[in-house]
Amino acid sequence: MMGATRTYMRRRATNYTMIALCGLATLAAVGILLLVLGYTLVHGIAYLNLEFVTQTARPLGEPGGGMRHEIVGTMVLVGLASLLGIPVGLLAGTYLSEFGGRVGSLVRLVADVLTGIPSVVVGIFAYAVLVRPMGTFSALSAAVALAIIMLPVVARTTEEMMKLVPQTYREAALALGIPRWRVIVSVVVPGATVGIVTGSMLAVARIAGETAPLIFTALGNRFGFAGLGEPIAALPLQIWRYAVSPYDSWHQQAWAAAFLLVMLVLVISVLVRWLTASRHG
Repeated sequence: MMGATRTYMRRRATNYTMIALCGLATLAAVGILLLVLGYTLVHGIAYLNLEFVTQTARPLGEPGGGMRHEIVGTMVLVGLASLLGIPVGLLAGTYLSEFGGRVGSLVRLVADVLTGIPSVVVGIFAYAVLVRPMGTFSALSAAVALAIIMLPVVARTTEEMMKLVPQTYREAALALGIPRWRVIVSVVVPGATVGIVTGSMLAVARIAGETAPLIFTALGNRFGFAGLGEPIAALPLQIWRYAVSPYDSWHQQAWAAAFLLVMLVLVISVLVRWLTASRHG
């Protein structure tokens, strides 16, 4: 009897200890996020105003100015990269989940390796493959580089979310004589929509703040968006340039741009999660 009591007490203590450790880990993760948001908020919100969003950058020494071209450029790059990367990632993830085989194992390995490749290497690759042959920096080459970065994230997330759909759903649909492609489109994908959208937004959030690939591809453009075949401005690129400069006014604008970039990613993520929750609620 005493032995059973000691075992029960030990298991109970172990349970409470692990719950406490999980709670501390959760608080640490949330605390880091709040720390980053708070630090950026304190340093950036004081310099964020309507002029910052609607005006273009002014020469050094002139007060005011903003990052209108950079904001537009970021939207263009993220949108174009999403158009290039998300559909390919969805199709690759669908193949890995529903077909796979030996080829699927190879594709899965490539995706995992590609996820860990530094973004600067992707930038150099895009420079060698696109920028040099084209003879110019361009929005297109930057979007391709960003699409390469987001592709494995979307593919692996799509695969894992589709695998969570019960196999019995597929078997029931196939038993009714529905073609396999129709089962995937009408049964599997709708069942994994929330997870797929969340993974896609995670990929969008990652590329929205990438700087290294843009140095080798986008270059920057003080005159605004001039076409996909021309250099283009972007918030991460301008933040980097202002942050490494010796001028306090540029440092202030860099903090404001950093806060704006963080808020854009946060708002998009919350909005998409709300829309998907409303759809499946």
